[in-house]
Amino acid sequence: MVETLPPLSLYIHTPWCVRKCPYCDFNSHEPGTHGFTPRDLPETAYLNALLQDLDGDLALSAGRPIQTIFIGGGTPSLLSPAFYARLLREIQSRLPFAEGVEITLEANPGTTEQGRFNGYRDAGINRLSLGIQSFQPAQLDALGRIHSGQEAVTAVHQARQAGFTNINIDLMHGLPKQTPQLAMDDIEQALALSPDHLSWYQLTLEPNTAFHSHPPRLPEEEALWDIQDSGHHLLDSAGFERYEISAYATQGHQSRHNLNYWQFGDYLGIGAGAHGKLSVIDQQGHWHIERRWKTRQPDAYLKRINDIRGFTAGKQSIDVNELPLEFAMNALRLTDGVTLTTWKANTGLSDDVLLARLQTADKKGLLMEMPEKLRASPQGLLFLNELLALISND
Repeated sequence: MVETLPPLSLYIHTPWCVRKCPYCDFNSHEPGTHGFTPRDLPETAYLNALLQDLDGDLALSAGRPIQTIFIGGGTPSLLSPAFYARLLREIQSRLPFAEGVEITLEANPGTTEQGRFNGYRDAGINRLSLGIQSFQPAQLDALGRIHSGQEAVTAVHQARQAGFTNINIDLMHGLPKQTPQLAMDDIEQALALSPDHLSWYQLTLEPNTAFHSHPPRLPEEEALWDIQDSGHHLLDSAGFERYEISAYATQGHQSRHNLNYWQFGDYLGIGAGAHGKLSVIDQQGHWHIERRWKTRQPDAYLKRINDIRGFTAGKQSIDVNELPLEFAMNALRLTDGVTLTTWKANTGLSDDVLLARLQTADKKGLLMEMPEKLRASPQGLLFLNELLALISND
């Protein structure tokens, strides 16, 4: 099992958005009225709550420096640059930042303008993730997005003018009424903006979403296969390396925060509904993994300020028998896979037991040849849930 603690990241959740997208199953909430503006958000109260939340988790950090910070949502770009300047300053006064710390902010092109991008950069944010999803009017309308294709283009240009040298674009495919050609047009328009990273993933109908209750008509299976195959080739030819199921990057621009998740690193989670994962080694040298989650509803979260109970809604230690699946769910998303040495260190499962479980997966072509490494084949990446089920079976 592991003898040293893994790298530590910090996730910060912002729970508000202008409009709840019909496909979204994240913890995001529309403020009470349709005519609200970002000025209506309780910035000061939420910032104070985040800091108290972090104070309650400081003992869990074990003195490790923060390697990456990711501010997700919801729509984090609804909150002001001044909010993030103070927040990051206060966090750094409590926890050391590693040299070259990566600090990512998710931004919606419909909630930003040049002044905000300048302010976010001045606050210390050095990576932007722009949720564009599509450039096509029909697809944007179907997805309930509040921006146009041109506003998305303008947002990328404004971010570059503000000095951002590390920009991700989120794109979705398999959208209502989307043809393979429209999907490729989206990628080509994104590539024309010279992003450093692309997250390109298929729309799925998640439970507890409007799309799940009232499913739209999506492309047929054959069209979906065509989109995926053509998209991978287009991104590869443009110099984007696929390093995870739905993540592509130019050299040196992989998302370090997401890599820490997928490599089974640790992370603190603060904010309404945020989750954290910590490796704990007790005084007897016993090691276990603990997951924690925070109060989910924004109003309930804010009411926890100065509450002796703190902000944690629940916690759970991961049973040793669940470790192989927990680890594989993350590590096998990476196209490079994981060494058998790392596998054993994180799961306690011997090579012999692992290889015996994976005989069926190997016969089905779900694995690459693996003399020293466990790595999903292209087919295995497409059918990862089946591969994971085989790993978790005794």
